[in-house]
Amino acid sequence: MSIPKIFSYPMPRASDIPQAKLNWQCDAKRAVLLIHDMQSYFVNFFDASKSPIPELLGNIARIKSACADLGIPVVYSAQPAQQSLLERGILQEWWGDGVTAFPEQVDIVPELSPSENDVVLTKWRYSAFAKSTLACDMQAQQRDQLIICGVYAHIGCQTTAVEAFMQDMQVFYIADGLADFSAAQHQGALDYVARCCGIVQSTEQLLNALKPKDALPSSLTQLTAQVAALIEIPVGDLQVDDNLIFAGLDSIRLMSLVTRWKRAGSRLDFVDLAQKTTLNQWWELLQTQTVPQPERNEA
Repeated sequence: MSIPKIFSYPMPRASDIPQAKLNWQCDAKRAVLLIHDMQSYFVNFFDASKSPIPELLGNIARIKSACADLGIPVVYSAQPAQQSLLERGILQEWWGDGVTAFPEQVDIVPELSPSENDVVLTKWRYSAFAKSTLACDMQAQQRDQLIICGVYAHIGCQTTAVEAFMQDMQVFYIADGLADFSAAQHQGALDYVARCCGIVQSTEQLLNALKPKDALPSSLTQLTAQVAALIEIPVGDLQVDDNLIFAGLDSIRLMSLVTRWKRAGSRLDFVDLAQKTTLNQWWELLQTQTVPQPERNEA
């Protein structure tokens, strides 16, 4: 048996992301990004010109860039080009020769080539933790959150997510930063992780969570994520027309948000926001905001 040819399917949308059971927040000081098995061998089973591959490559590249800016370690998993039958073990029975038969396809795809400071771990089994230093390296860096992107969602990526959970790590599973054999298997992996061991997020949700906390939201989606985190509820539970008071917003949280936004350049005050009760109304207010420019003295 070998990996089958993979036909095009649409990348999951925001509406396909299962609701989070917990309100974990990804923290740049605690997280590690794992780019899982993005070797040419595995990606070449897809048509690179069709979904989900263009979206996959673009989203992982955005996440990798953000992690580099924030000092989040970036780790790759990659199978070696040469594997003996002993080293492949039962994988040989299940998947055949694998990348060993195509050593010219062993490299990470060019769009996601590792940078100088990135770590490339040798991958021996489904889980990126198996026979690797990933767990020890994360412990040494005092990091206990793992962001998972790559292929294939329902096999190695899901197995790695489960093992991270078993080692008391918080998992952030990026719905549109993964690809799989089919849309059904992709969705099944998202549902399993959300149900059992991690938080499933979109690329946009992850990047919003990693933004400096004093930044003004640049979209209604970012505003929703910011306020959901503030009142400590899953972002999927907060709708743009919900009454924010009924959703859990109190005066103390509102004042902290006003203070944060003022540091980012907002001129809105407590009363401005208190008079409005929905995210849609707040977004209308935010769109009127500009950071005042200092007056220049003419010569």
